[in-house]
Amino acid sequence: MAKSKIIIIGAGASGMLAGIIAARNGAKVTIIEQKDRVGKKILATGNGRCNISNRKVSSDDYYYDSREKKLFIETILSQFTVEATIAFFHEIGIDIVEKEDGKLFPRADQATSVVSALLMELDKLKVDIVYQERVEKIEIASNFQIITNNKKYYCNKLIIAGGGCSSPVLGSDGSCFKLVEQLNHTTSKLFPSLVQLKTDYSYLKHLMGTKCNALVSLHSEDKEILKEEFGELLFTEYGISGPPVLQISRVAGDFLNRNLKVYIRIDLVNEYSYEQLEELLINRANRIPKRTMEQFLVGFINSKLIIPILKTSNIDIHKNVSDMTKQERKEILKNLKQLTMKVTGTMDFKNSQVTAGGVEISEIEHHTLESKLVKNMYFCGEIINVDGACGGYNLQWAWSTGFVAGNASS
Repeated sequence: MAKSKIIIIGAGASGMLAGIIAARNGAKVTIIEQKDRVGKKILATGNGRCNISNRKVSSDDYYYDSREKKLFIETILSQFTVEATIAFFHEIGIDIVEKEDGKLFPRADQATSVVSALLMELDKLKVDIVYQERVEKIEIASNFQIITNNKKYYCNKLIIAGGGCSSPVLGSDGSCFKLVEQLNHTTSKLFPSLVQLKTDYSYLKHLMGTKCNALVSLHSEDKEILKEEFGELLFTEYGISGPPVLQISRVAGDFLNRNLKVYIRIDLVNEYSYEQLEELLINRANRIPKRTMEQFLVGFINSKLIIPILKTSNIDIHKNVSDMTKQERKEILKNLKQLTMKVTGTMDFKNSQVTAGGVEISEIEHHTLESKLVKNMYFCGEIINVDGACGGYNLQWAWSTGFVAGNASS
């Protein structure tokens, strides 16, 4: 039987994994990459350390709005599990260690080691990598004709691994969505995920650069808690950032794209209940009655937060603590426990880690990732309408889908 001749568009995480698996199965593989090197997004993950996966991966770590999509995710993850991922990387020389919250990293703590190991395996398997060529069109006759800015390539199997729209400077510029739409595939609405949020809070310029640990909750207009996360919050000139904000940003973006209002509530003193905090504020006022209100919270919260909290509470910062009314104390209590601001938008794709949306799963075979519309064309990675939370989940999706597409196509 003749070898499959496979072209993979995109040399990111899923494309490289697909290339390795297909070549191990005996296929002749060529990867076309528009950048001057492979795996640029891998190099940026985990702050340059590469959060390869997460020990706790399940379908619930990805966003789904139907039972069908949940089953789709489970079907793919079950074919190349976290354990299989660890074994694969161990085989190519990358030892993996587990850190906080189940996050898995290379023992070397370097993303460059992961990219190097993948490249060495591709080289060993004689996978051709074509650099700095941009695919402009896909034509289908008796085989696939891949037309780039430089030449034309032919293959009988095609894998689309071109990524989403996030971090375009690293190669994911959304160009593959246009290619597959020309082949009658449907893509859902695309928007940035794992991204900073813009808010309408009046004192952002004052707070810019301020960091604090906080419980960050996302609320609908009717005050339903949509999602909440605890961690280090960063105030910026446009809104808020930090790990808890990135984690809730996907839900916020979804609401905004449906023209629904959504709000942030920040608990700046999550370690105290309302009752405990009120007692603390009363005792504090009794200890330092001669201080001004501006001095009242010095030593209790970050000093950059004091004036915004007081002004949001409509309190004169120059009055004495002894003159603070019960209602004013209640206002301080409320704003320490639930500082509220409206989400007005997200930062754009160049600031995001992941693209929400993509090729609809209804148009993809669930066990093989083959297109239902174009025979012998497969999808893997971020181009599929599946995205997950921070913590290694999106890279696991890349590895799992790369394995499935590479295996099924060869």
